[in-house]
Amino acid sequence: MTVFKAYDIRAVYPEPLQETIAKEIGYATGTMLLEEAGGAGAIVVGHDMRPSSPSLFEALKEGIRESGADVIDVGLVDTPFVAFAVNHENAIGGIQTTASHNPIQYNGFKICRAKAKPVGMGTGLEIIESKVNDAKRRTQSTTVGCERSVDLWSSYKEHVFQYLDPKIQSGEIIIKAAIDASNGMAGTMIPKLFRDVAGLDLIEINFENDKGTFVHEPNPLVDANLQQTIDAVVKHDCNLGICFDGDADRCMVVDELGTIVGCDLITAWLAPKFLAHEKDGGSIVFDLRSSHAVAKSVESAGGSSVRSRVGHVFMKQAMAEHDAPFGGELSGHFYFRDNFYADSGAMAFAAVVSAIATSSKTMSEQIAPHRSFCQSGEINFETPDKDAAMASLVENYPDAKVDRLDGVTVECDGWWCNVRASNTEPLLRLNLESSSPEQVLKYVEEVSALLGTRVDH
Repeated sequence: MTVFKAYDIRAVYPEPLQETIAKEIGYATGTMLLEEAGGAGAIVVGHDMRPSSPSLFEALKEGIRESGADVIDVGLVDTPFVAFAVNHENAIGGIQTTASHNPIQYNGFKICRAKAKPVGMGTGLEIIESKVNDAKRRTQSTTVGCERSVDLWSSYKEHVFQYLDPKIQSGEIIIKAAIDASNGMAGTMIPKLFRDVAGLDLIEINFENDKGTFVHEPNPLVDANLQQTIDAVVKHDCNLGICFDGDADRCMVVDELGTIVGCDLITAWLAPKFLAHEKDGGSIVFDLRSSHAVAKSVESAGGSSVRSRVGHVFMKQAMAEHDAPFGGELSGHFYFRDNFYADSGAMAFAAVVSAIATSSKTMSEQIAPHRSFCQSGEINFETPDKDAAMASLVENYPDAKVDRLDGVTVECDGWWCNVRASNTEPLLRLNLESSSPEQVLKYVEEVSALLGTRVDH
């Protein structure tokens, strides 16, 4: 069934994703989570602002209840809210109705189990897919689950604010921030959590999220989508700008000059602040596409750098395995130990403004020491044989240090690159780093010749 993807369920509404399938997804998820929990328990459900979300949400809840599981309805919330609520309510799992950064005609479901552990292909989503495909043979549980609605915003605020400096909360320090909610769930989350904070002066952009439209694609990884944030930072003389994705679990950061700051550089900048509170050095997790500046910063601060495969499933696993206080992914996900090792856009915002507030330097001045390498950015290639292309890369650099944690990472004298296959598209993705722009251009040209046809999008 085409609605099932590598990490979640996502498709165009109403075809192929519609209410009948949503109900079966609810039933299948409820059945799986009940089996894991010993036959009883509640599932937290929330939804985003998309026009199709309310009806899909109602169908999902009906299916969950028919499985025999109880439903805890938390309403219109950002995706990290569901992970929080699963732990707060000691639930057996959670489901958010959302299509994240996809266009408005899409919708889907992000699923987690107890303790907010992610469910993806290989970690349970394939079981749900199998149950949905076998739905004609299912029998309704003799026990229909009950449903209750809860308002957890005050508890959620307290949870998030553990990362917001008290001097900002009291108004002793004032930080001006331009925030683009991308007509998504940050338009609900930011007002409920941060609008009344004494030390935050917020310039709000695209906060309307009940019109069923996006002013721009709710994907902050596309530079063009950050232009309104950049313009607002410069116009209003802000300390920083933040642009969230549709379900507010990811964000990108712009400094006070209007310069986009890569998420790996944010991780390098924030890592020492988290390590300062660790007794035995501590570990910081980052995805393997990140600049070597991250490992350099972590190790300079006395910590251990942990490279992870790309994707929230792997990042969360690595965070838990190493009991890391903080982790960052190039895609805009930032992970926190005190958030059940899960990612949070709200906590990332709190951590970034707090880091600015506790220094006499501007954000650009604080980031500058970490801009010690030059990067290509992610470049995509179409190729008829991904494995052969990656093999040719290794063969072409016989003296390189090679690892295959995720795709192929080739490290040569003065430069390195990672090439990995996309989980969602028929593409190879290249990230390359060296000491100068000229070197980056040189080696990108060399490597490109081995990978196929370059696709710029």
